[in-house]
Amino acid sequence: MASIRWENVTKDFGRVIAVKELNLECKDGEFLALLGPSGCGKTTTLRMTAGLETPTSGTIYFDDKPINHLAPRERNIAMVFENYALYPHRTVYKNISYPLELRKLSAKEIDEKVHHAAKLLEIDPLLERYPKEISGGQKQRVGIARALVREPSAFAMDEPLSHLDAKLRAYMRAELKRLQKDLGITTVFVTHDQLEAITMSDRVAVLSLGVLQQHGTPQELFGQPNNVFVARFIGEPSMNLLPCRIESQGDKAYLVGEGMHVTLTDAARQKVLAQTQNSEMLFGARPQHITVHHGTLQGDGQNIVTGSVYVSEPLGAEQLVRVRVGKEIVSILTEDTLMVDMDEAVSLVVAPDRFFLFDAVTEKRVL
Repeated sequence: MASIRWENVTKDFGRVIAVKELNLECKDGEFLALLGPSGCGKTTTLRMTAGLETPTSGTIYFDDKPINHLAPRERNIAMVFENYALYPHRTVYKNISYPLELRKLSAKEIDEKVHHAAKLLEIDPLLERYPKEISGGQKQRVGIARALVREPSAFAMDEPLSHLDAKLRAYMRAELKRLQKDLGITTVFVTHDQLEAITMSDRVAVLSLGVLQQHGTPQELFGQPNNVFVARFIGEPSMNLLPCRIESQGDKAYLVGEGMHVTLTDAARQKVLAQTQNSEMLFGARPQHITVHHGTLQGDGQNIVTGSVYVSEPLGAEQLVRVRVGKEIVSILTEDTLMVDMDEAVSLVVAPDRFFLFDAVTEKRVL
């Protein structure tokens, strides 16, 4: 197996800088997800790692050995592609055995390795079929088996589940995660689906416009997003963000916005002022951390936001309530027993340790 490290890696295509000064590490045996929207540089990073693209600058290391100069076949990385990349005229057996044939292994060795990989991925009954005779999920398993027989030092997976339907995708997420843990193969997994990233990987690296925004465990990204981009990208439904400003009255400070007049504790105020002089903020709260109350609550209002019900959407055991606060729509996940009517006045309460503040100018988290 191998650890992979990207040190100041940049890929400049001339008109577009696809990856800019990437510094990141995937530890030996780790499952690392590269997450971000289209055009963020995640696939380019994967292709540079596999040797299909050459970095403009910077160095990629395997086990602290630079590999920029190595050809793809010398890196011992197995690629699994989004579109399966199977040969339609070859059987499943022949598709899996192809990389072994190129190595000129004996027929006995090839047969043993193919059957072992097929059994591991539960596709051994399909070995004599052709790609057109099997399902999308089975095709992806064939692609993984073909990568597996190479006994690679690392897997490089480029959105391998994107063509599967929702139910099969959920099943394959669990299967891939279990397989990777059983084999202990270092895996770099590219996806635009944050659910895939946080459910499968040990760590997630979030990219935007070629720049690494944050990397850490799924729990760290969910609970401590560095900036607005990460806060919005991680979590489903995404974090609610309400524009507000800090106003001081005597020795007290408040967050004031449409439907909002929230008291900021002195400790919180000092923490914010230590990081920024801007008064314009974004108040962030995740849908799971907001409770809905009928009417307008009275009291000190430390964490109360008022609005009116826009719509409620039943989700089975829970429901998604959308509330209009000023010009914004706030999403709340709540129990299915809560009964609300459209346009009903409601109060939203956020626990004091469950909200975030972001500088509206720099979009960095300040609380």
